[in-house]
Amino acid sequence: MSAEFDISDLKRRMQGAIATLKHELGGLRTGRATASLLEPVHVDAYGQSLPLNQVATISVAEARMLSVQVWDKGMVGPVDKAIRDSNLGLSPTVEGQILRIRIPELNEQRRKEMAKVAHKYAEEAKVAVRHVRRDGIDTLKKLLKDKAIGEDDEKRHAAEIQKVTDQFVGEVDQALAAKEKEIMQV
Repeated sequence: MSAEFDISDLKRRMQGAIATLKHELGGLRTGRATASLLEPVHVDAYGQSLPLNQVATISVAEARMLSVQVWDKGMVGPVDKAIRDSNLGLSPTVEGQILRIRIPELNEQRRKEMAKVAHKYAEEAKVAVRHVRRDGIDTLKKLLKDKAIGEDDEKRHAAEIQKVTDQFVGEVDQALAAKEKEIMQV
């Protein structure tokens, strides 16, 4: 009588929410140089908009400095313009085919704004995890209604879904706490 309920799909979907959160948090500027800081930058190159990492190599030169090695000499100007226009508050210094970008320290107000953005991302991830939980519970209710599983199985699987949900919400909280610590570090 008992049909199998597969929780691995729910775990995979919840893991996707965590991965998205980590990607979004990685793009937040913290005053420390990271190559992922320039991920959102797109360059108008060769008649199309390309991500910066497809026209240049981005590396961390120092704790507060990024180095962008442009592969094509003709692209130095467009890369410089794209970085300046990216709303990241960065202004590169051009040295031949290399752009050096000093990452300014964040003031207290900007740190708090970044922390709020991080909280927003974390809340979105929690909502995504909860949506996956709701989908799982709905599936269980449908299986119960169709008499594919019994009430005991439904309750057991629901408890399992809740346990997994709590685990992933905990991961969201951990990622947020780590990012917040990084943002507030002077």
